[in-house]
Amino acid sequence: MSLIEKLTPEQEALIPVYRDKWRQIALSTERIDREKAAEAVKAVYQFMDFDEPEILFFDSPYAALKEFSLQLCKSLFNQKAYKIDNIILRSIRNQIHFQIESKKIAFSLYLEIIKYLNINISPIFSVFILDKLNKDIYNLHHKEFRVFNLNYIASESRVSEASYIDFCISELNCNSHLQEWFVYQNLIKNCGWIFPDEHIAIVCDRPIHLRFDNQNRLHAEGEPAIQFADGYSIYSYHGVTLPEKYGKIHPQQWEAQWLLTETNAELRRVLIQGIGYSRICQELQAIELDNWAGYTLLKIDNNIDIEPILLLKMTCPSTGFIHVLRVPLNMVSARDAIRWINWGLEPDDFIIET
Repeated sequence: MSLIEKLTPEQEALIPVYRDKWRQIALSTERIDREKAAEAVKAVYQFMDFDEPEILFFDSPYAALKEFSLQLCKSLFNQKAYKIDNIILRSIRNQIHFQIESKKIAFSLYLEIIKYLNINISPIFSVFILDKLNKDIYNLHHKEFRVFNLNYIASESRVSEASYIDFCISELNCNSHLQEWFVYQNLIKNCGWIFPDEHIAIVCDRPIHLRFDNQNRLHAEGEPAIQFADGYSIYSYHGVTLPEKYGKIHPQQWEAQWLLTETNAELRRVLIQGIGYSRICQELQAIELDNWAGYTLLKIDNNIDIEPILLLKMTCPSTGFIHVLRVPLNMVSARDAIRWINWGLEPDDFIIET
């Protein structure tokens, strides 16, 4: 067995190709092929020397947990199901690890494949969906219960390790336990979330919609950022989860009055961002403190943020376009605010241009 001491330029150039390949698998919105999914799950049980389970399919993790959360929580089999993931992967990881001689290469591959995908993929499922599920299932049962009390395989969050193994086997010609690798990658490629138990294995379908902003944060306006076929949805505005009452309404229709009753500071910040200071000034009747040459210093004293809001309103003399910027609380005049916005430049030293 030859040890890998360095990557060729061609191998380095292929790293992003493998990241993208597995990222697409993780973010797929195609309905799962239930026959292939069942075969993939049965192969895992057979590999682990478990009896073949009954395979139950649900359109979303919520639908599955609504039906089985308490039973799974009490199941000794489910409590030990973490071994499935560990046992299948352990031998593959170890065999590859011993073939990469250079620690520098091993660390570089960890950063460029595993960590990269963990940062860009895992939060979508391990943070957004899990957090929403925990709240919804808790409310459903009116008792202390958390989804992370269960052992489950969120296939999408496994792509970072799968991408690394795929690259090492396919491009670095690492020897590995191919049977285990075949079983594991089939599970990831063909299933959504899986809740394994002794006599049943619950397989959930993938979302039918995943929507992002230009920074790859979950985001949608007036519609769910994550939506499953049965309607279970998660709303998000630039990566911040929204309650349905805000998320299903387009930000252009958000009302400044909502800020007066919203108690969550993060949601107030998002509402302020979505509504914009111009509308907030108009709808909440900001108080005029000072003005100078078309600039007006305004204050909103309502309890809509952690502290009062000071704004500088600027009116373009030729177009009449109004622009509003938030300024620090220690501004006592419009001239002060203009100077702060212009990096200390005195207002008299420049001419307002449109």
